[in-house]
Amino acid sequence: MRLSARNQIPARITGINAGEAIANVELDASGVRLVASITVEAVRDLGLAVGSEVTAVIKASDVILATAD
Repeated sequence: MRLSARNQIPARITGINAGEAIANVELDASGVRLVASITVEAVRDLGLAVGSEVTAVIKASDVILATAD
């Protein structure tokens, strides 16, 4: 699949914490921890499990930076 999003990060699933509708999927991207919030239905449809190799695709209109002044 080809996407226009340029921020595509290979990662491995390290944990899945599912609620009633939303699941937080914890990822290890070369030592960097990412968390994706997706529907429980998407977790099931994609067959996601701890240890699965995935690609985190990040598409955002804003990134806000702050400094500790």
